[in-house]
Amino acid sequence: MWIVPESAIADLLDEASAFAAIEGCFAAMARRDAYNFPVVREALGAGRQYGFKSGLDRVNAILGVKAGGYFPGNTDRGIPNHQSTVYLFDPDSGKPVAMVGGNLLTALRTAAASAISIRYLARADAKVLGMVGAGHQSLFQLRAAVRQRQFERVVGWNLHPEMLPRLADEAAALGLPFEAVSLEDLGAQADVIITITSSFDPILMASHIRAGTHLACMGTDTKGKQEVEAALLSRARVFTDEVAQSVSIGEAQHAVAAELISPSDIIEIGRVITGEHPGRSSETEITLFDGTGVGLQDLAVAARAVSLGIERGVAQEVTF
Repeated sequence: MWIVPESAIADLLDEASAFAAIEGCFAAMARRDAYNFPVVREALGAGRQYGFKSGLDRVNAILGVKAGGYFPGNTDRGIPNHQSTVYLFDPDSGKPVAMVGGNLLTALRTAAASAISIRYLARADAKVLGMVGAGHQSLFQLRAAVRQRQFERVVGWNLHPEMLPRLADEAAALGLPFEAVSLEDLGAQADVIITITSSFDPILMASHIRAGTHLACMGTDTKGKQEVEAALLSRARVFTDEVAQSVSIGEAQHAVAAELISPSDIIEIGRVITGEHPGRSSETEITLFDGTGVGLQDLAVAARAVSLGIERGVAQEVTF
């Protein structure tokens, strides 16, 4: 069995590699070559969440599970609040193949998913990027997003505005000016909006969003979470990584429950990647990607990290 520690991931997997792995993952899902197993998610109290995401890619012979969650007390411990590990198995025998540190992988694959949605769904002339949320993953989101369009500036909002300088610094490092704005101004200015929060109450309202905007909603991955008003989904063409997760634990859970949209209205992003669906239909259409984070995403980037780790002599082989 191979072990790729968390400390090795940064030197093995970059944004471009993660993008390619997740793009291939979504396409495999659309072709029904790969599928996810039901998510197990538990609340441990005091804001802690723990769960399992797993799946099988038949074509690439990848079977595995990511175990991990959110532990808000970790900030005081000097470690990331998100903690996870990916385990890969031989799909024919069930024998363990690898154990891979999943913290950076989770951030990279989440950012890759929103970046994919921007590449395939945002207007070609998008110039202003809006960021809602300034936590740990927001920096990964920002870096991945700016690779997809010729953005000229970034506007941002966060519940705790004292955290926004980290986004401003990252934008500056990317050569882009940054401005902290109200939610109303963010919606009025941004051509592309990424939401990456842990909110259980809607932050962005339907009235905030103008025609032609693309939204990548990346924070809602648990029953009860919500980043945007449900009415916004009824105004938008809704895309997702997996429909089953979108309607059960994703942003669409609220719009479906309110009967504003139905599951049949939601389109898998993989269908756009494979050319089965055209994606955006007009320059004025609002597109929304409900990024719930599926297990196959974790397996795809973990498998890539293992392959590169073996190739570069970084992965550790142990008898198991």
